[in-house]
Amino acid sequence: MSLDAESTLALQREFARHLRDPELFPPPEGLEERRLEIYRELFYNNIEGLLATNFPVIRKLLGDTRWHRLVRDFYREHASHTPLFTEIGREFQRYLETRVDAGRGDPPFLTELAHYEWVELALSLDERDVDDTEHDADGDVVAAAPVLSPLAWRFSYRWPVHRLGAEYQPTQAPQQPTHLVIVRSRRDEISFLELSPLANVLLDLLKEHAGVPGLSLAEALADALPQYPRAQIVEGACHSLREFRQRDIVLGTIIDT
Repeated sequence: MSLDAESTLALQREFARHLRDPELFPPPEGLEERRLEIYRELFYNNIEGLLATNFPVIRKLLGDTRWHRLVRDFYREHASHTPLFTEIGREFQRYLETRVDAGRGDPPFLTELAHYEWVELALSLDERDVDDTEHDADGDVVAAAPVLSPLAWRFSYRWPVHRLGAEYQPTQAPQQPTHLVIVRSRRDEISFLELSPLANVLLDLLKEHAGVPGLSLAEALADALPQYPRAQIVEGACHSLREFRQRDIVLGTIIDT
């Protein structure tokens, strides 16, 4: 017997509820258990495989039992707002944020670690090309004005997310935040750089004062820190600028016109 549109939609929703939570919701009547089991495994394994690929550190850190429990919770509880597989990682990150105040027993650093791992995927999918940003790749980033890469993203975390793993799971956040730049290089390789407090402030200056030569920025930084030896601050800032250039955080310099 054929079903009208409303009955078909109701049947699909009943089937979907069962797939998401087979312990709570029974399947539609008349479906063979063997086929149901195939669907249950297929849907869950697709989601679990995507998340394991996107969040390998979390996967290893939690271990099999806790990982699959977490994925099952996400699969059952979270209503994703996108059909795109490439956005599942972002949806998972959003879901973890909803658990923070719910007493679910997650490690206190889990949401920040998930964000850190998600950034790598987001950078790899970013369609921008650094060559579309006008710059002189051979320019001297100290003598001339540096140009920041649009594929160099800076974040500050309460936890040292780049060090977390199965062997290192602190229970208290350090007093000082962790500042990281996560960058996709010209070779499409993704890496991170932990910033010293000096380098972190220098990046602020680079963003706020585009078009200013690197040496002038270094000197401005020294002016703002009179309690430290001036030559040491200037030298350290110039070293950071050159390191930014080597890591493709800075692409080069503004082209003189």
